[in-house]
Amino acid sequence: MATRTIDPRTFRLGVVPGATAGKWIDTWKQRMPRIPIEIVPIEFASQRAAIEEVDAALVRRPLEDIDDLHVIPLYDEVPVVVASAESHLMAVDQLTADDLVGEVLITPGDDVLGPLDLPTVAPGFAPIATTEEAIATVASGVGIVVVPMSLARLHHRKDVGYRPLLAGRTSPVVLAWRREHTTEDVETFIGIVRGRSANSSR
Repeated sequence: MATRTIDPRTFRLGVVPGATAGKWIDTWKQRMPRIPIEIVPIEFASQRAAIEEVDAALVRRPLEDIDDLHVIPLYDEVPVVVASAESHLMAVDQLTADDLVGEVLITPGDDVLGPLDLPTVAPGFAPIATTEEAIATVASGVGIVVVPMSLARLHHRKDVGYRPLLAGRTSPVVLAWRREHTTEDVETFIGIVRGRSANSSR
């Protein structure tokens, strides 16, 4: 009698910078030990195209051209103000827009929040390409950056600090995948992020 073989497969999960998937990845490994999960780093600017190359992805809104996607909201990230550790802004536990009057706001080329409508002023120097470079710039005492908290943590340095920005624009993180690619593995991952137990029906 011939032995039936099953082609090995891998669940490929795209993840934008800062998105937190650790607990879901751990659950997948416990629940699906025979199917490896591969984390595929993707950039915010190219996230829509990247979804086409993975089984599912943790991405940020705004997300364009979603007619052929399924999208599940996961959580909203709190925005924070990043400034030099020596900045007067670090003297309080949280900030409001009024605290930022006249501050130089650096908006990096890979910004994920969009226009913030804050009482800040634009930099008098050339645009900065990345959030990492922008945070390195504010470390020298030049300006501030406003980013989701996870990106502030991702690019944290000893010479900068960050404080929550009250009533600031949040960054919604969602799970997205192609409608025509709703596989059994995708359904399993959906169940994991929704907190279903291994024995729950879909």
